[in-house]
Amino acid sequence: MNTMGQAARTPIRSSFVLGSTSEIAKAICHELARCGCRQFHLIARNQAGNEQLAEQLRNHYGAVVTQEQTDLLTDVALDGPGKPQVGNYDLYLITAGSLGDLELARNDATEALRITAANYSGLLPWLTAIATPERLSGPGRLWVFSSVAADLGRPSNYHYGAAKAALTAFCEGLQLRCQRKPFAVRTIKAGFMATSMTIGKAPKVLCVSPQSVARDLLRRPNRRGIEYLPWWWAQIMWFIRLLPAPFASRL
Repeated sequence: MNTMGQAARTPIRSSFVLGSTSEIAKAICHELARCGCRQFHLIARNQAGNEQLAEQLRNHYGAVVTQEQTDLLTDVALDGPGKPQVGNYDLYLITAGSLGDLELARNDATEALRITAANYSGLLPWLTAIATPERLSGPGRLWVFSSVAADLGRPSNYHYGAAKAALTAFCEGLQLRCQRKPFAVRTIKAGFMATSMTIGKAPKVLCVSPQSVARDLLRRPNRRGIEYLPWWWAQIMWFIRLLPAPFASRL
């Protein structure tokens, strides 16, 4: 039996979304609903924003939506009643993350730890709850948003980049663990998107809309491994990694 193909044959009818009020998560949820997904579990810190997305999915697509509030900056128990409950879904989508105050983090260890928690360590209890041997042995998908910032420690955002690099390495290991399994792990190294997170921080010519990224993801819903979105960021980061230190220090 070809277990590797099971995930490809399984349509996405239900989705678990951590970080659901991010612009990219909202765009993906709408695209998933347009493609037939009718059950969502939305998890975010912003309860009002989560409720707004839930109502849109219910009213526009007739989806069944449940919600949960969490804060990645607080401790999440690994065992007992506080352990994350992740249910059983066709897709687990992880888009949670935050740039934080990168200037402050240079001299404030508390802010540096907050950035690490928002982009890596705070996700570990959830990823661990998802990646059980039982779940990985069956068909399913895990899509995790990392960043092109993981590719190079830049002076302007090395705390954020370090956290995303750790997340990428974790997901790469999990992907290889699932190499001969039907469960597909997909790590997205996203470039700049036209969202509130990048206003004033990125050239407009390099920014793409969350909606276009969502469409790209759903065109190839069965991919696994690490990918850059948009695709041309792979070439950009290849060039940036070749820069001598005097030039890289200006980034």
